Amino acid sequence: MEPKEIVRRFVEEYQEKRDPEALAEYLAPDVVDHTPMPGTAPGADGVRQVFEMLWSALPDMRVEIHDQIAEGDKVVTRKSFLGTQRGELFGVPPTEKEVHLDLIDIVRVADGRIVEHWNIIDSYGLMQQLGAIPS
Repeated sequence: MEPKEIVRRFVEEYQEKRDPEALAEYLAPDVVDHTPMPGTAPGADGVRQVFEMLWSALPDMRVEIHDQIAEGDKVVTRKSFLGTQRGELFGVPPTEKEVHLDLIDIVRVADGRIVEHWNIIDSYGLMQQLGAIPS
């Protein structure tokens, strides 16, 4: 399977459909996250923690892939997480607002699994949507 397909399946099967087997299938246990969320564990456990927090805050979360570009063993994905904020999200109590979290991921794939990760998240835009900062 090509790196782009591995990343697309990880996004669709794990991030959106929440299939725990997809986490083990497409993500190396010792994946290196170069932009980890503070307070999360290293490796795949940290990724699981982040998504459990997102799913708790956005129980109807869906993922929209806007673009994917692959070169060699790296894949860039521009995507959005969309959903209704029904739980605490980055310290903001539930607002019941429809939100979208826009981000760009870069991952490196080796031996059929994601082994490295970098990302840029539009946290400012999200905080504006949640009313945590003025728009």
